[in-house]
Amino acid sequence: MNNTELANLNTGKDDWCTPIELYNKLNEKYKFTLDPCSTHENALCEKHYTKEEDGLVQDWSKDIVFCNPPYGRELPKWVKKAYEESQKGATVIMLIPARPDTQYWHNYIFPYASNIWFIKGRLHFSNSVNAAGFPSCIIEFTPNGKGFESIIWNNK
Repeated sequence: MNNTELANLNTGKDDWCTPIELYNKLNEKYKFTLDPCSTHENALCEKHYTKEEDGLVQDWSKDIVFCNPPYGRELPKWVKKAYEESQKGATVIMLIPARPDTQYWHNYIFPYASNIWFIKGRLHFSNSVNAAGFPSCIIEFTPNGKGFESIIWNNK
């Protein structure tokens, strides 16, 4: 079982609605213009993309993006997309599971994220009665993101 499957183990879900208090706090700072992972009913920005419109193939380069992507097998694609769009001019803030042991963290987040904020405790997502079964974090990608200096020991 991989880490993505573990994130969904208890619920079988990969779509978690953003806690509105968290979004509002972030929106105060960033003034988001795009929500690329939503439905028409739960979109947090006027400009948004649904599953059918596929935010992975859309251009985000001129936007300030809030991205709470599906937490299933597609999650690494969303992290890569966030990084790539930041290189074209977007500022992207992501709410994702805190899984720093995964490949996409080592390929895109550690080398290129401008900031990482680990959330203390477990989030209560808006569409869930219970707290999440996994830790969460906020990732910031900016056009001039430098990444983090880190020491990685390969335990093999």
